[in-house]
Amino acid sequence: MDDKTRLQLKKTATLIRKGIITAVASAGSGHPGGSLSIADILTYLYFVEMKIDPRNPKDPDRDRLVMSKGHCTPGLYAALAHRGFFPIEDLESFRQADSYLEGHPNMNKVPGVDMSTGSLGQGIAAAVGMALAGKLDKKDYRVYAILGDGELDEGQVWEAAMAAAHYKLDNLTAIVDYNRLQIDGDITKVMNPEPIADKFAAFGWNVISINAHDFDEIEKAVNQAKEYKGKPTAIVAHSVKGKGVSYMEDQAQWHGSAPKKEQAEQALAELDEYLKSLE
Repeated sequence: MDDKTRLQLKKTATLIRKGIITAVASAGSGHPGGSLSIADILTYLYFVEMKIDPRNPKDPDRDRLVMSKGHCTPGLYAALAHRGFFPIEDLESFRQADSYLEGHPNMNKVPGVDMSTGSLGQGIAAAVGMALAGKLDKKDYRVYAILGDGELDEGQVWEAAMAAAHYKLDNLTAIVDYNRLQIDGDITKVMNPEPIADKFAAFGWNVISINAHDFDEIEKAVNQAKEYKGKPTAIVAHSVKGKGVSYMEDQAQWHGSAPKKEQAEQALAELDEYLKSLE
């Protein structure tokens, strides 16, 4: 990746993080922690990798992204808005009674949302179905699914993983947001999913581990997934919950809590300062 592209991606990811804070602060509710931790992944997928067109969000030949951890709509919506699927200012209506931007993704209301999700484990299962349909229809689109590490507690995740390997869905890439924290705290103390990489490998997947905040590593992993044939790929993305906002980083309480007015102002100021440092 050249320096110009890397710099632009860092700027875009910061704008997406600002959108996340704006959305949850405006709503007074939502899930900032896990949205902030996947901002760089979303930036790379939506602004570099995925074959999509905001003018034609239902293009049957488009790449698909399923937000399996459906509570992280602030991250998904901010990425879609900055990509041009709907106005950025609409993020301020997040979770309002008359808004189309609901707390969980709704494919019937939000342009660019490929699957309605919310119940953990179901999104990856839907992504497997999409990838299998692509194979059967002899289409070349790719399917990406973003899971939370706490979501791996769900048995349906592993049923889907087994099916994906059985059908050799090499057009499917699952990305695990491995920030080590879920709503009740440390994932190893709630319901230990370790060793995550070894488990996906045991289920028949190609597995790659990366730093979720390094665009060069993200790019390399996504390209390796495309090149790998005969197996689906799981990217275990080591991330920081609340990435980019000092008081939210590595703090489980920000899994599902919105910042108050002063806290939101501090978060936006920090992100603005980082943007200035990139100039």
